[in-house]
Amino acid sequence: MPYLPHNWRSWIKTNFMYWIEQSIIDFANWIWGPPLLILLLGGGSYLLFYSRFLPFKYFVHAVRVLMGKYDDPNDPGQINHFEALSTALAATVGMGNISGVAIAIATGGPGAIFWMWVVAIIGISTKFFTCSLAVMYRGKDSQGVLQGGPMYVITEGLGKKWKPLAILFCVAGLFGCLPIFQANQLTEVLHDSLLVPSLGITESFSSRLFTGLFITVVVGIVIFGGIHRIAKVTSRLVPAMVILYFFSVGYILLENITLLPRYFVLIVTDAFSASFFNGDSMIGGALGGLIILGARRAAFSNEAGIGTAPMAHGAAKTNEPIREGLVAMLGPAIDTLLVCTLTALAILVTGVWQSGEESGISLTVNAFESAMPSIGKEILVVCVLVFAMSTMFSFSYYGEKCFAFMAGAKYKPIYRVIFVLTIIIAAVASLDSVESLISGSFALMSIPTMISTLILAPKVLKRARVYFANHP
Repeated sequence: MPYLPHNWRSWIKTNFMYWIEQSIIDFANWIWGPPLLILLLGGGSYLLFYSRFLPFKYFVHAVRVLMGKYDDPNDPGQINHFEALSTALAATVGMGNISGVAIAIATGGPGAIFWMWVVAIIGISTKFFTCSLAVMYRGKDSQGVLQGGPMYVITEGLGKKWKPLAILFCVAGLFGCLPIFQANQLTEVLHDSLLVPSLGITESFSSRLFTGLFITVVVGIVIFGGIHRIAKVTSRLVPAMVILYFFSVGYILLENITLLPRYFVLIVTDAFSASFFNGDSMIGGALGGLIILGARRAAFSNEAGIGTAPMAHGAAKTNEPIREGLVAMLGPAIDTLLVCTLTALAILVTGVWQSGEESGISLTVNAFESAMPSIGKEILVVCVLVFAMSTMFSFSYYGEKCFAFMAGAKYKPIYRVIFVLTIIIAAVASLDSVESLISGSFALMSIPTMISTLILAPKVLKRARVYFANHP
């Protein structure tokens, strides 16, 4: 019989948990390999050139749609264009922009941001196609309510024989849309910025557990109100927090304006030299690893090609798929090209990225605190609190749609209970494991999303030509 330590129960528990966490991390690293990169970046690039950059010509028109110029309350759907984009942005403008960018820089250096930009530009076109399809091929759930998302695009657009692909998306979505990354990092920032320094509470398993319970109660109050309450809350919170975050980072950049040219140049040059990369090398060595890191973090940030945003935009009140696709394509521009870039520059110009801090959100907290010693940390805590909460609100909606597609709409409350309970688990889990679980699930979600989008892309382009002929 193999030797076991005296406290063998604790030994088995510790090593079993380590094995689970390491398996999740290894799976995420494996699936985010060259084949997936080809599907996301190659597929997105194909859509970009196939459409001849058509969506980019209509940014002004997209803003007009967003502002309600074409809203019709009698159109089918559940929420208006602005609420649909706010719900989608609530899931993307969040911890991926604040903590995710910090992880990207800590692991890959400034060059990771360049590849996030590349993926975002490609993602604008991808979002246009995926969200146009979400309205074009809507279906009804078991209660007869009109729904949208990749699972309905697959079954309504490709046919019932493709349903296994839709099931794959939903199974992955059940895990990918869990609130564990947001809850983990929100717990981290509440401890580092509020509980420990201000209230003198020592960080421990118990303190993190009670923090998780607090977050669970707040999130539960909102998500049990359904998509209408989620949309109302996010449409009010997200724009206000984006503005506050924008001006806060703007102040940091103005204070260090002389350093901006240097770091813009460094972002570009390091993208090809990978001088600061300390992650796992892929095909192409450190540069290959850096490109995959940037793609992975951008996908986590703006979710283009993943399939979550189409579930929100598929609920929009509209009869015109192209119109909703135009609104959706604004997401990656706002999320990655604007908000992520602001976060990255704040971390770079303050110099905290070279401190060796790799716990994600703490790196951004240090940047704010070093630039605005008196109020910086407090401003970021407010932004993080709202961003993380709003992301969890939207993720609950996405997850329950995946659950309802497989189990039936009447069972959605069961998923909501599971959803809020995982917040407690996430509060005491490790950052690497929760981030890997989400990114690995996102990778699986992208496979059915991109396959169905590439097959049905000609349908979107045909519809787009008719729409733009009537809206020059």
